[in-house]
Formats: sequence, C-alpha cells, structure tokens
Amino acid sequence: MSKTNAIGLSAAKATQLSDELNELLANFSVFYQNVRGFHWNIRGEKFFELHAKFEELYLDLQLKIDEVAERVLTLGSVPYHTYAQFLESSVVKPAESIKDGRRAVQRILAAFTSILLLERELLELAQKSGDEGTAAMMSDYIRQHEKLVWMYSAFLG
Repeated sequence: MSKTNAIGLSAAKATQLSDELNELLANFSVFYQNVRGFHWNIRGEKFFELHAKFEELYLDLQLKIDEVAERVLTLGSVPYHTYAQFLESSVVKPAESIKDGRRAVQRILAAFTSILLLERELLELAQKSGDEGTAAMMSDYIRQHEKLVWMYSAFLG
C-alpha cells in the first residue's frame, strides 16, 4: 500500500504532479511578464486593440499563476516563487523591448505552443494518477488556450 497525502493521492504521484505544475507555473510567470511588457511597450496602428487584449491576457495569466501555485500547495509541495526558479524552469524565455504588434503576437503564439504541450502532459499525468482536481484544471486551461491560439492566429491573418 502506497503512502498517500492529505487529499488521498499517492505521495509520490503528488510530488511528480507538483514538479510538473511548478514547471507550468514558471512558464506562466515568464509569459505573464512578457505580456506585461508587450502591453506597456506596444506602438503603432493597432495600439488600442492590442493594448486591451494584452491586458486581458496578463490578467488571466495572473489568476492562473495563483491557481497553479495553490494547486501545488494542495498537493503538499511548495510552489516556485523566485525569478531564478522561473527562469531556470521555463521554456518560455523573456522577450525584451518588443514594440511591434505582430512580433508580440508571434511570441504569444509561440508561448502558447509550449504551454499547451505542458498542459497536455499534466492532464495525462493527472488522469493516470487519479488527480481529478489537476485534470479538470488542465482541461479548462487547454480549452481556453486553444481558443486564444485561434484568435491570435486570426489576428496575424
């Protein structure tokens, strides 16, 4: 019989899930800061449209960062919380001084590609581990992010 954590999941599986959730947390955190920079620095003809869309996106990422960190805590681990941890663990890399709307949207789409891969891995691991809470969270995130990929892709034409 395996040792379980406070919510009845295998402690070993919960640790594995927490490790992957921390990786997602790191990617969300770097992505969040990138989108804040796009929001602040965007210039040009589509300024008003993109400025508002980038704000919607970073506010949503801010909520997801908190949800993922709280899920890590629920599983019995400690969420990453330093910039060094975020930068070391993130596939999404910092974007500096991007003012062009098309370039910003291209970087957003690239980030979503990486993040969706992580979310699908987490969904599969959560399902195999009997972790309905994480599975439901990932399922919701995947659906939302796939729609955003479609919308940002449509912006590019």
